Amino acid sequence: MTFVYNPPVSPWLDIIYQDDDIAVLNKPSGLLSVPGRQLIHRDSLTLRLMRVLPTALVVHRLDMDTSGLMLFALNKAAQSHISRQFQQRTTEKKYLARVLGHPEQSSGSVDLPLICDWPNRPLQMVDHENGKPSLTHWQILSKEENSTLVELTPVTGRSHQLRVHMQQIGHPILGDDFYGRPDALPMSPRLDLHALTLTIEHPSTEERITFTAPSPFEPRVSLT
Repeated sequence: MTFVYNPPVSPWLDIIYQDDDIAVLNKPSGLLSVPGRQLIHRDSLTLRLMRVLPTALVVHRLDMDTSGLMLFALNKAAQSHISRQFQQRTTEKKYLARVLGHPEQSSGSVDLPLICDWPNRPLQMVDHENGKPSLTHWQILSKEENSTLVELTPVTGRSHQLRVHMQQIGHPILGDDFYGRPDALPMSPRLDLHALTLTIEHPSTEERITFTAPSPFEPRVSLT
C-alpha cells in the first residue's frame, strides 16, 4: 500500500488550553504529531503550533491516525517536569475506541509485552521473551449492531499499544489498516481511536488538572 499524506487543514489548530507553561491541543486524525523525515511529510501538529507559539516543545505523541489530546510544554522546565510524569506513569489517559464485534465481558485487561516487528516496522507485535511490559484496561460503554464503543485506559505507553491489544483479544479497532481485518476497514473512514482525557500535575502550580477533547464519534443507539 502506497502511503499518501493528505493532512486535514480545517481546523488548522484546535487549542483547548494555554498558559505560560503548557498548551493542550485536539489533534485531528490524519495529521502527524511531529514532522516526518521527508519534506512532503513535514506538516505536523508540532510545526503548526510552533508558528503560533515558537517555544513549543514535544512531550508525547499520538499516532497519525489517532485523534485527540496532545500536550506541549512551552519552556524547558515544564518539559522536564511533564516528561518525568510520563516516565513515572503518574499521568492518567483515557481513550475512546470503536472495535469490531462484541466482547463477551463488560470489562477486562490486556497484559501482553510488545516489541517492534522490525522487518515490518512501524508495526508492533507480541513477544513474550523480548517484549516490553504493556498493560491496557478496557470497559464497554455501548454496543452497536456490529461494533462496540469502549473506553481504554493504558497503564503503559508503548507504540501502537491500544491497537495491538484490541487486535489480540479479537476485537480490532475499526478503520485500523495496520492491525484490522479487511472486512472491518469499510466500517469506518478513519481509525476510530480518540485520546479523550489527559490528567497531569501542572508544572508550576502542581495542581492535578484534567483536559478533555470532544468525542469525534457520533452518538449511536445503545444495545445495552
